[in-house]
Amino acid sequence: MLIKSYTHEIASRQEFEMVKITDRVKEAVAESGIQNGLVFVISLHTTTAIMINESLPCVEKDIETTLERLVPTDGDYIHTHMLPSYGTCSGNAPGHLKSMLCGNHCVLPVADGKMACGSAQDIYFVEFDGLKVRKYTIQVMGE
Repeated sequence: MLIKSYTHEIASRQEFEMVKITDRVKEAVAESGIQNGLVFVISLHTTTAIMINESLPCVEKDIETTLERLVPTDGDYIHTHMLPSYGTCSGNAPGHLKSMLCGNHCVLPVADGKMACGSAQDIYFVEFDGLKVRKYTIQVMGE
């Protein structure tokens, strides 16, 4: 079994941002030389997500609107109060909760050297606490 790993950076430009990374994942699978196996895409942060969905502006807006309704920015969160362990407070509780709801990874099959996904499926790196430089890992495993 072979394992190939690739780490990429994204500089988010706004507090909430959905960045399509499907082509980067497909490139990593092709570069890996692995013909059959799995590809994992994993965020390395607690206020970001990796998700698969249809790449339409209306769907992206519905995702943003629904997450904001479920986890409002101005909610009464404990994480916005003094944190003795950090010696400071933070206002990014909504980012942590949205990340938890969406998940930090996805897994797709690799067949005949290509990532297997539906024609309407795209992979997104989702930022919930931007403007930051973020990282995610693509790991391809198989034969």
